[in-house]
Amino acid sequence: MSQTTTVPEIVGLKSRLKATWEDGNYDYFSRFMEVGAVEFLDRLNIANGVSLLDLACGSGQLALIAARRGARVTGVDIAANSIQAARGRASAEGLDVRFDEGDVEALPYADASFDVVASLYGAMFAPRPDLTASELLRVCRPGGTIAMGNWTPQGFIGTMFKTFARFIAPPGMPSPVLWGDERSVSERLGSGLAQLRTTRVNYRFDYPFTPEGVVEFFRENYGPTTRAFATLSDTDQAALHADLVNLWSSNNKAVEPGRTIVDAEYLEVVGLRSSTTDLNNKRVF
Repeated sequence: MSQTTTVPEIVGLKSRLKATWEDGNYDYFSRFMEVGAVEFLDRLNIANGVSLLDLACGSGQLALIAARRGARVTGVDIAANSIQAARGRASAEGLDVRFDEGDVEALPYADASFDVVASLYGAMFAPRPDLTASELLRVCRPGGTIAMGNWTPQGFIGTMFKTFARFIAPPGMPSPVLWGDERSVSERLGSGLAQLRTTRVNYRFDYPFTPEGVVEFFRENYGPTTRAFATLSDTDQAALHADLVNLWSSNNKAVEPGRTIVDAEYLEVVGLRSSTTDLNNKRVF
């Protein structure tokens, strides 16, 4: 964002973002993405008893899986209804997980509080990436792990965002998919890391709906899509709907009717939080 952005402008933007993520039904939406969260955690190989913070945790898709594996988990999200859903899910399973309503740009935790700080398709949507990066580094202990999964500009979700941009003006913040660009990630996090690894990974969307059904599923349950359609005229809604159906249809790998399978690329970011002495020996792996 511009360095001249005023405090009232930031407050207004944050209020709109909060309302956006509280729209729809993210808890239901995220249930279809749990396989990807399992795969992400499998590669991190989280040890029993490790303290983990899930940034922009939604209704707990990553946090709950980590807690089932014995991690000591805290989740934080800007959307109050997602936090309420996450608490309910944890209680129903008898899991001891702390879920807080909060802002990833101003986390309510002390320095070096966590062994692992993770975010899967979440923190990338905060409007001020430099503050997000600073908070990621601040709350991670020296020698701890910072891990992110971020949609890439070139991948399917990046293309979908461009489809929306043809109808809706950008929200006045850097593109979220810059977190899916290796150079941007290195610039934002590199000074605080002793090691950094970035890997392009395919997440597979697999829905028991037609491509048109997938578009309606997003429209009803995914807050940003819900809000986007609500801002458009009937004519533009119909045009956006047609473009999105075409996008999902043209990328659909499913053979059987009534099913949609699409591969979407994301950048997996895994960094080792530096100590002061580590900075002299920084390496990319």
